[in-house]
Amino acid sequence: MRLKRKKEKAPAPAKVLAIGYVRVSTGLQEMSPAVQAERIRGLAALQGCKLVKIITDKESAKEGSIHERAGILEAQWLIEHGEANRIIVAKLDRLTRSVVDLGELLTWMDRKNATLVSVNETWMDTGSAAGRMIVNIMTSVAQWEREAISERTSAVLQYKKANNLPYNHVAFGMRLAGRAQPGKVMVGRRLVPELKEQKILTRMRWMRGRGMTFAKIAATLNSEGVPTKGRRRGGRVVRGKWHASTIRNLL
Repeated sequence: MRLKRKKEKAPAPAKVLAIGYVRVSTGLQEMSPAVQAERIRGLAALQGCKLVKIITDKESAKEGSIHERAGILEAQWLIEHGEANRIIVAKLDRLTRSVVDLGELLTWMDRKNATLVSVNETWMDTGSAAGRMIVNIMTSVAQWEREAISERTSAVLQYKKANNLPYNHVAFGMRLAGRAQPGKVMVGRRLVPELKEQKILTRMRWMRGRGMTFAKIAATLNSEGVPTKGRRRGGRVVRGKWHASTIRNLL
């Protein structure tokens, strides 16, 4: 007698738990938060997703990085804790207009086995083969953009350092010299030694050479009323106190 093999049941597909992400639109009335939410609900129903929550961010399109938005942070928390595995947006630019930000978010979501879907951009479904290809292209472009920005920044800083041009606040011991062109404050300016501050630096080095700690040097300068580099705030110069970390950085 032949025993009939029991057919093994295929494992049930994992439930898709979706978050709808809405961002306030400042210029496009047809993409108001209510319209975005309606489109997200429609796509979730079409795809058979369980819509866990619709998150709305209040920032306008020009405000802040995607990583600073409360709504994005909440969505990431839900994904991190297994309460969602998909983000649905009505339109991709409601999420971000930055290739770098999008690339970083997609890379993070890929590590968490989460997917991104857009109602308007039908090709943006990172759960599909075509969508994953798009992700790879976008993350590559984002990486290239980050490296290009870094190279440009490094080249500009090296040029400014080599030519004694200011590239941040003026360091203690230096001052700006030369006349500035109207409307172009930094053009034509050069960094030159500030003699009074250079004398203070020389004294700091002498005290350090005598074995004094950075904290002791700072305390000595503060007790003697030696001025720090002033910063202009509201039309007046504000001077702070000396700190051990400041002395360490200067020396």
